[in-house]
Amino acid sequence: MTAPVRDRLIVALDVPGIKEAEAMVERLGDSVGFYKIGMELAYIGGIPFGERLMRAGKKVFFDLKLHDIPNTVERATAQIASTGAAFMTVHAYPQTLAAAALGARGSDLGILGVSVLTSMGEDDAARAGYGLGVDDLVRRRARQAQENHAAGLVCSPLEIRSVCETVGAALQIVTPGVRPAGAALGDQKRVMTPAEAILAGADYLVVGRPITQAAEPANMAEAIIAEIAASVPR
Repeated sequence: MTAPVRDRLIVALDVPGIKEAEAMVERLGDSVGFYKIGMELAYIGGIPFGERLMRAGKKVFFDLKLHDIPNTVERATAQIASTGAAFMTVHAYPQTLAAAALGARGSDLGILGVSVLTSMGEDDAARAGYGLGVDDLVRRRARQAQENHAAGLVCSPLEIRSVCETVGAALQIVTPGVRPAGAALGDQKRVMTPAEAILAGADYLVVGRPITQAAEPANMAEAIIAEIAASVPR
C-alpha cells in the first residue's frame, strides 16, 4: 500500500444536496483530499460535482453499487471511467464484476466489489436468503473479486483479516463502518476504530457522519488522519 497517509481517509459526502457538499468541502479545506460520492448525491448532480472536485485536485470515489445486466454495467462503468474517478463500486457478483472490468478497461478507474453491507448482520444475511454466514460470504466475494480483476473489495472492519487470509495483497481493502472511539454507531453493525481497522489491514477508511456532523469537521478529519499515521505498519 503506497497511497499517502492523508489519502487513506475517504470522506463520505452523504449530505442532502450539492450546496451542502460544497460547503463541507470548503470547511474541510486541505485536510481532506479524497471524497466519496454515493447514490444520494449522485442522483442530484453528484457526478458533475465530483468532476469539479477532481479538477480542483481532489480524488473521487463514486459509490454507485452497480448491479444490472452485463451490458448495462459495462456501459455505465465506461461513463464513470471517463470522468477520471479513482474508484467506483459494484456489487461483488461475478457477472457484474466482469462487466465492470470491461467498462473500465484502458482507464485508471479501480473497480471495488461490495461484499456485504456494513448495516447487515448474520440475521439480515439469513433473511436475505444467503446460505453462508457473513464471514464466509465475504471470503467468497473476495475470491470472486480477484478472479474478475477488481481493484479491491469493500468490507466491514470485522472481515478485513478474512479478506487478507483469502486473497493476500491481491485486493485493496476499502473499509466503511469506521467510527472513532465514542462516536455514535448510527445504522452500522460491524465497526472498528480507525486504528483498529488499519492495524487489521485496511488500505482505505471511509468515514462520513463522524466527520461531516462534527462541530469542527476539519479537526476531526485531522485527528483520524493522525490515528491512521500512527497505526500504519512501519
